[in-house]
Amino acid sequence: MQPHRNFLTRFPACFLACFLVVLAFPAFAAPDEELLGKDKGYPVGTRATWFFDEGVRVGSFSHVDEIFPHNTLSKAESSLPLAVAAGETKLGYRFENQSWTLDDFLAHQRVTGLLVIKDGAVLFERYQYDRKPEDRFISHSMAKSIVSLAVGMAVAEGRIASLDDMISKYVPKLAGSAYGETSIRSALRMSSGVQFSEVYDGQDDLTKFVIARSRDGSISALRQFETREAEQGTRFHYASSETVLLAVLLREVTGTSLSQYLTTRLWQPMGAEGDATWTVSTDGIETALGNFNATLRDFGRLGMLLANDGMVGGKQIVPKDYLLDATDWHRQPAAFAPGKATPYFGYGYQFWLYPGEKRRFALMGVYGQSIFVDPELKLVMVVTAVAKNANVGKESFAFERGAAWRGIVEKFGSW
Repeated sequence: MQPHRNFLTRFPACFLACFLVVLAFPAFAAPDEELLGKDKGYPVGTRATWFFDEGVRVGSFSHVDEIFPHNTLSKAESSLPLAVAAGETKLGYRFENQSWTLDDFLAHQRVTGLLVIKDGAVLFERYQYDRKPEDRFISHSMAKSIVSLAVGMAVAEGRIASLDDMISKYVPKLAGSAYGETSIRSALRMSSGVQFSEVYDGQDDLTKFVIARSRDGSISALRQFETREAEQGTRFHYASSETVLLAVLLREVTGTSLSQYLTTRLWQPMGAEGDATWTVSTDGIETALGNFNATLRDFGRLGMLLANDGMVGGKQIVPKDYLLDATDWHRQPAAFAPGKATPYFGYGYQFWLYPGEKRRFALMGVYGQSIFVDPELKLVMVVTAVAKNANVGKESFAFERGAAWRGIVEKFGSW
C-alpha cells in the first residue's frame, strides 16, 4: 500500500527514495524460501537444471541470460515515467470464501514480482526471494504474444501480404512440410492441426523439438513433425513449435533478428527503462516460444501499451486493427472462443482471451508468469513467479491469481 502524498512530502528526497524502496519489499517470509535456495543465495542453474530444478528456479528465472546466448533489445533513451499513485489504494480479493489482500497473495504463493498499474500509475509493486526492480525476469510463454506483435507489424509494413498465406510462400525451405503448408493465421491461433504434445515432463514432443532445434536448427526441427491430425484452422491445440514457426517466418520477411526488429518498433517506442534480452537457438533465431527477459516494470509498460490499444504518447506503435483481432474473442471463429478453445479461456493470435462481453486478455507462461490486461479500465497486473508446477492449474496458484485479478478489476469496474 502506498502512503498518502502529504505524508511523503514531509521527507527529504533521499529519505523518500529509501522509503519507497523499502515499500517494494514484503516484511514476511516468502513461501518455500529454503526449498528454493535462499540459504545458497538463490543460485543460478545450468542448461541441464535451470527449468526443472526447484533449488535453482529463483536464480535461473531472473538470470537465464547468463545461462544461454542471447540478443539484446536496448532500452529507450528516455523511459516512459511510471508515477506512484497518490494516496492509499486498497486492493483485495475473495478466495476460498475468505477476503485477502495482495500481500496475502504474496504470502501464499511463490511470486517473485507483483505489479499493478492503473492509468499509467503504479498502485502496487512488490518483490520476493531477494529479487529487485532491476532484475530481468523470464517471460516463458508470454514471449509468444510478443512474437505475435511482430507479425502484426510485418503485415502493416507490407512484408507479409496476407495472414492467409502459407508459411512456405515466405520460407521455401519448409515447402512441402506440414508446418510449411500451414497458414500464418492458423499458426497464430495454434491451429495447424499438426500432432504435437506439450506437457512439460521432459519426455514430450516439446522436449524432442527443443533438442532437435538445438542440434539441427529450427527448419530441421519443424520438418520433423509431419502428421496433421486435424484440418488446419479448425481447432486450438497448444504447441510452442508454432510460435517458432512464426519466428522463422519473421526472420525471412524482415531479414533481421526478432530482437533487432522489435528494438526500434516496440521496446524503445514504448519507453522501456531497461534492456531486455532474448535467448537464441544455435541457428541465431530467438527462442521465441519463451525466454524473453525484462524488468517487472517494463513488462508493466508492455501491458500498458496493450491496454491503450497499441498506442503510447499519441503514437500508434502496434497496429490497432491487428491487436483487436489478436485479443478480442468476438473476432475469433467459434472454435477459439472462451469455453471452446479451452474450458475457460479463448485463444486469439498468441493471446489468452477472457470470457465475458468486455475485452480482457492475458499473456501467460509456465510456472506462473503473466500479464493481465483490461483495456477499458486501463488496468494491468504483472506476475512473475516460481510456482511448483509448470502447469499452475495443477495447484492453487492459478486459481488464487485469477481471484486476485478479478478482485482488482472489480475494485475499478465490473467483471
